[in-house]
Amino acid sequence: MAKILAINAGSSSLKFKLFEMPAEKVLASGVFERIGLAQGKIKIKSTTGVYTSEEPLTDHSYAVKRLLELMRELKIIIDFNEIIGVGHRVVAGGEYFKKSVIVNGQVIRRINDLAEYAPIHNPANLMGIKAFRKLLPKAVSVAVFDTSFHQTIPKTNYLYSVPYDWYHKYGVRRYGAHGTSHRYVASLAAKLMQRPLNELKLISCHLGAGASLCAIKNGKSFDTSMGFTPLTGITMATRSGDTDVAMISFMMQKLNMHSMPEVIYDLNKKSGLLGISGVSSDMRDILAAAEQKNERAQLAIDIFVKDIVKYIGAYTAEMGGLDGLIFTAGIGENSPEIRELVTQRIAYLGIDLDQKLNQVRGKPVIISQPASKVEVMTIPTNEELMIARDVEELIKESSVKKAANF
Repeated sequence: MAKILAINAGSSSLKFKLFEMPAEKVLASGVFERIGLAQGKIKIKSTTGVYTSEEPLTDHSYAVKRLLELMRELKIIIDFNEIIGVGHRVVAGGEYFKKSVIVNGQVIRRINDLAEYAPIHNPANLMGIKAFRKLLPKAVSVAVFDTSFHQTIPKTNYLYSVPYDWYHKYGVRRYGAHGTSHRYVASLAAKLMQRPLNELKLISCHLGAGASLCAIKNGKSFDTSMGFTPLTGITMATRSGDTDVAMISFMMQKLNMHSMPEVIYDLNKKSGLLGISGVSSDMRDILAAAEQKNERAQLAIDIFVKDIVKYIGAYTAEMGGLDGLIFTAGIGENSPEIRELVTQRIAYLGIDLDQKLNQVRGKPVIISQPASKVEVMTIPTNEELMIARDVEELIKESSVKKAANF
């Protein structure tokens, strides 16, 4: 059985899952945190138990080296050659990457060039790619892009009404995010509904700390709420979502700020559910506070739900109807309260929620009544599995091409 690693490298973290393919069995998962700081943290879960450690993790290369060492020490693998492929989540693929690709020198240069579109994420993603290529030279490295699924969005939906040269010369457009998640849950939704994906009109609600909605028409991304950056769209944990851009210069004056990034930082880190509620960025804390009659917590919930409902309404109109509504990610999968509040507001679409099924967690399930005109689903996302599948598929394609050219 082949083993494939799915990697999500952040600026100071490295998350991973090791799969046995094609069985899609998770052999191990974990996270390396506080990379580059005085003391790092390691947590690895495998079939043999849970390993934790606090130790210095100087950089991503060392974290990768330590991960591979621990995999062998914990007997998750016997030999590094068991790992035939490593798939890397990359946030920004621009218009260049319409699908996942095998990494080579040209791909690395292009990911680096696209760093200006995701300055926090792409450089970190690239560090992970380079580290694994160095330490596992025989494994196939694959880049899986958050933005690639959204490359099917029509021009009318991805262009902003700004000078056209901004797009033509500088690439200013809607790119979206969470594409791997939206792609994964859409395929599962079609199976649950027992209908061909290419005949469905779906809306996927990826509701986590970062949150986005995606209109999926005939199996392809048709519109999405995140834009040029992940800041726009619905209210998120600490991100503002849609705002008036002229407010930035206004607040710079009011707060005596000297640069635009200071305001952008507040919109990314101090806004959203946290900014409105003043309680927390975590929906669980906010729901608990609202039960205690905290007015600002209730306001945060109301705004969050309103934003979701607004986008669902817009996307239903854009697609000319709706067959299925998907809830996924942290809040989407685990908050029956939010799902109920959203579906109550759009009951006019013929949605009839099954209250008992709405309490089910941890597995894909249709949570609407059989007579509901729109099928509502809770589907746990699994971006790592989607990454592993892409790696497996590209390895197969590469082998076929080599055989054909032999």
